[in-house]
Amino acid sequence: MEVLVSTNEGAVYAQQGFGSTLEPQAPYGLLIIDLVNGFADPAVFGGGNIPEAIANTQKLLATAREQGWPVAHTRIVYADDGADHNIFSIKVPGMLGLTEDAHNSHIVPELAPAPGEFIVRKNVPSAFFGTPLAAWLTQRGVQTLLVAGAVTSGCVRSSVVDAMQLGFRPLVVSDCVGDRAIGPHEANLFDMRQKYATVATREEAMKLMGL
Repeated sequence: MEVLVSTNEGAVYAQQGFGSTLEPQAPYGLLIIDLVNGFADPAVFGGGNIPEAIANTQKLLATAREQGWPVAHTRIVYADDGADHNIFSIKVPGMLGLTEDAHNSHIVPELAPAPGEFIVRKNVPSAFFGTPLAAWLTQRGVQTLLVAGAVTSGCVRSSVVDAMQLGFRPLVVSDCVGDRAIGPHEANLFDMRQKYATVATREEAMKLMGL
């Protein structure tokens, strides 16, 4: 068996058979993860390239609405009394402040959901774990799920892995996802591209879908 000697990480992955093409297939859907006020604010949970992700997601959301795609948004929401305190909130205690009526838990105004768009409330990273999202997408026939949101290394990645495991084709829109630190953002885009998803900019995604 040939020994891997390349120091080029991309070459190592390619030699081992990672990174195969995952062609988008209609019907399409859009999942916007946790683009809420708290993640837009560097003093709370934001920073890095999240502002750019929000700006680019406005254009992506406009396309989804024009095309009539199912659109789902997620929020992290904990009980007012912390009764659903969990391992995630032990690791990140500030998450407990994201309650139903808290300003920081609400979706940013520029991405406010329209009637008929699904709002998923969650208190763990994945948009799918313990929520009806998979059933909602399946009922609407979604095959390829475009993913935007924050943060790339956390809730975006965990949702993409779950989407793939549930049989959806994830398409991570790379300029519509953001992280509070660029290193984790880039590393997780690389890893998702190799193992779990198609990763493309918004313009590249439109071309892949023939739009």
